[in-house]
Amino acid sequence: MSSPSAVVFGARNLGRAVIELLVAEGWSVAGVARSQETLDGVKAAGALAIAGDVTDQADVRRILEEAAAAHGGVDLVLNAAAAYGGDRSGPFGGGPMAEAAPEAFDSWAAAPARSAFSFLSGSAAFLITQGRPATVVQVTGGSARRAMPGRGLWAAGSFGVRALTNAAALELREYGIHVALLIVDAGIEPLAGAPAGRSTDALADPRKLADAVFFLAEQGARGATHELQVTPLAERWVP
Repeated sequence: MSSPSAVVFGARNLGRAVIELLVAEGWSVAGVARSQETLDGVKAAGALAIAGDVTDQADVRRILEEAAAAHGGVDLVLNAAAAYGGDRSGPFGGGPMAEAAPEAFDSWAAAPARSAFSFLSGSAAFLITQGRPATVVQVTGGSARRAMPGRGLWAAGSFGVRALTNAAALELREYGIHVALLIVDAGIEPLAGAPAGRSTDALADPRKLADAVFFLAEQGARGATHELQVTPLAERWVP
C-alpha cells in the first residue's frame, strides 16, 4: 500500500512545519512556493519542491496534477500561504474606515479572498475528478471571527476566506472530501525563533499548528471537523 500524500501551499513557516511532520510520519509530500529559497528548504526537508502560485486557479490545478503523478494521488491539500497583494505600506489591517484607501481594500480584503478562492476552486476541481476521499485545509487568522477598529478591511478578507471555505465544505461533503478551516487566532512564531523583543508565550507554535493539521487530515468520515480554532493561553481569547 502506498503512503498517503500531501500538497502544501506556502512552505516557509507553518507550511514547512507541516512538511517536516508529514515526512517524519511517512507521507509523500510536495511543497509549493514562489521563492527559490523556500523551495530549497522544501527539498532539504525531504519533500518534492514545486514552484507555483496559489493565487492562480489554473496553477493550483496544475500543481495538484503534478504532485499526483509523482505520488500516486493526493490525500491532503493545505493552504498556509500568506495572502498578500498590492500595497500594504499604510496602517496595519487597512486603517479606519473613514481613512482607508481603495488600494488598502485591494490588499487587505480582496487579496486574501481571491487567494482562498483560487486554492479552494482549483483543489475542488482536481479532487472531484480524482474521485477518492481527501482533506482540504485552509488557514486563516482570528479576523475571520470578528472585526476590530482600524482592521475592518482585514476582517472583510478573512470573513471572505471563511465563507468560501464553509461553502466548499458543504459542496464537497457528498464526494467524501473533508474541508476544514484552521483559524490561528494569534501571530505565528517563526521556525527560526521569536522576533526580537517579543515573547513567544502569545505566539502560536508552528509545530503545534502542524499537529492540528495532522489531526484534521487523520479524521475519518464519521468525525470530520470543519472549523478548528487555536489560541495560545497567553493571547486574548474572545468567545
